[in-house]
Amino acid sequence: MKKFSLPKDGGLIEAGLPKGILHSYERIPAQIFEDEDVASADLADEIIRAINGSYGTFRLGMTTGTSPVTLYRELVRRHKAGDVSFADVEIFSIDEYYPAPAPSQSRNARLYEEFISQIDVKPGNVHIPRHDEPRESVTEANATFDKMAKGMDFLVLGVGEKGQLGFNEAGSSEKSRTRTVLLSYNSRKRQSQNFNGNIDETPRTAITMGLATMLTAKRIAMIAWGEDKAEIVRKVVEGSITSECPASYLQKHENISFYVDENSASLLTRNVAPWLVGPCEWTPKFVRKAVVWLCEQVHKPILKLTQGDYLSNGLGELLEQIDSYDQINIKVFNDLQHTISGWPGGKPNADDSTRPVPSSPFPKRVVVFSPHPDDDVISMGGTFIRLVEQGHDVHVAYETSGNVAVHDDVVLQHMDAVRELGFEDRFDEVRQIIASKKAGEPEPRALLELKGAIRRSEAKAAVRSFGLNDETNAHFLNLPFYETGGIKKGERTQKDIDIIIDLLQQVQPHQIYLAGDLADPHGTHRVCTEAVLEALNQLDGAAWLADCHVWLYRGAWMEWELGKVDMAVPLSPDEVIKKRHAIYRHLSQKDIVPFPGEDPREFWQRAEERTQNTANMYDKLGMAEYQAIEVFVKLF
Repeated sequence: MKKFSLPKDGGLIEAGLPKGILHSYERIPAQIFEDEDVASADLADEIIRAINGSYGTFRLGMTTGTSPVTLYRELVRRHKAGDVSFADVEIFSIDEYYPAPAPSQSRNARLYEEFISQIDVKPGNVHIPRHDEPRESVTEANATFDKMAKGMDFLVLGVGEKGQLGFNEAGSSEKSRTRTVLLSYNSRKRQSQNFNGNIDETPRTAITMGLATMLTAKRIAMIAWGEDKAEIVRKVVEGSITSECPASYLQKHENISFYVDENSASLLTRNVAPWLVGPCEWTPKFVRKAVVWLCEQVHKPILKLTQGDYLSNGLGELLEQIDSYDQINIKVFNDLQHTISGWPGGKPNADDSTRPVPSSPFPKRVVVFSPHPDDDVISMGGTFIRLVEQGHDVHVAYETSGNVAVHDDVVLQHMDAVRELGFEDRFDEVRQIIASKKAGEPEPRALLELKGAIRRSEAKAAVRSFGLNDETNAHFLNLPFYETGGIKKGERTQKDIDIIIDLLQQVQPHQIYLAGDLADPHGTHRVCTEAVLEALNQLDGAAWLADCHVWLYRGAWMEWELGKVDMAVPLSPDEVIKKRHAIYRHLSQKDIVPFPGEDPREFWQRAEERTQNTANMYDKLGMAEYQAIEVFVKLF
């Protein structure tokens, strides 16, 4: 199935560039791959070569979490193909909760499910930190484990968003060994997603392999996928060594590399400012990227940049190959200014030669795909409202139910309101269902249906608030991959694709809006987007596709860099308020959202700050000043 990646538009010419220059800013050499599948296949090749070339027992350390899942699967595939045997391999896990919770909530659940249970490793050769050890003897058990793990032949490590390795959090000593640790509040908050978002049920302690133990490994490969790892990848690869970022200590290892995909590598110098590293291909968008970067460096608007600004900031090649500095300034200014449009569906009977969207046909049929029942208004609510008010036939497709993101007490609150109104009395029944839930197991289907109904009612109220007909133009797809009842979702299948195909064939849109989030490769947003792209791929040849264009929006946390933007929709103060009120309708996601991430703010606050920051960036570059701006990238 189709993998989601943005088309490349200019950039560093790596061919023929010596590795010493390519890695000139990198204290740990980064190996950048198109996506996590390609990276995992390459890493699996290296591991298999090492195992097959070894004599005696091979000792392999494996990280836990979601990052290594594609690696697990690739190693299993290669094992079943006869490429490698694990009969003489010892496998070491790097961490586990202490004491361990239900097996399905264990840190090593996926390691067992996706890897160990499917290979020929001997049970006695699998070493997990002793999470079942009594407290009076756990220190001794940790020391025994540490002695066994010392000097592993190959160690695969994932890195947390704050630079943690296993449960070696900020402040961990370079000399630390396998030990029991007290988890910080922030760490427990991150881990709570494995416990239905309930931090009270999240373990307070864990056992982790220490940094000193990790550094004894003969070979270390770090892995990181997705845009939400980009900042920490930059710090680990290019930053200084500090206890605030434990992974930075790995810069001291002599045989280490970092396997990353294009999204997690997006903030490395060779991607942010590749002209500082080597020769580049200067496409118009890439020129815009460089000029916007230069404006940020010298704190000037585009039209005030001088030749000296270009020369003193490593952009002499741009002047040599493209044009004089003043002509570049004018071209980029006009290019960026032409991205701004108050008519996201096209302005009827207007000259559209410099507009991002053609005027014809008008009105347009539009489908806004929303991974969860609130992403539409959070991410592009202002544009959504404007499309409706400007008379387009707008449809919104909520791809998943979002049912697991509703607190149990919110369900009881709704049931109590129904009881008070005298329509139905199922309060006690629902309360008993909630009380019977078991940790680590999928939620009861009856409860999930109630939670799904709450999310649907909120989504309908939101779109009704700005005039969309929720009976005819709001579609709840309930894609099957999501309906597991737990945090871990199923694999995307043709059933998911067929549901999307049916909707697209029904509407035959001129515009499609998709979540362009590149963060978690296994996250719901990305899976949903790739499902739509696969549906479009299977519809290739349909007549209506010739006039259809796909636009990508971003979520509440991140925004497109201006070098990539194809359309910028300005919002007035009143439109910002309308958008806010639409977000307000999602009451179950307000104040006590189960999975808030690191950002404690409510979604409307995050969305407004994001769009206002974008408006400020346009203003600083010399454009008109707006209250807020939502931006989009045109996929095709």
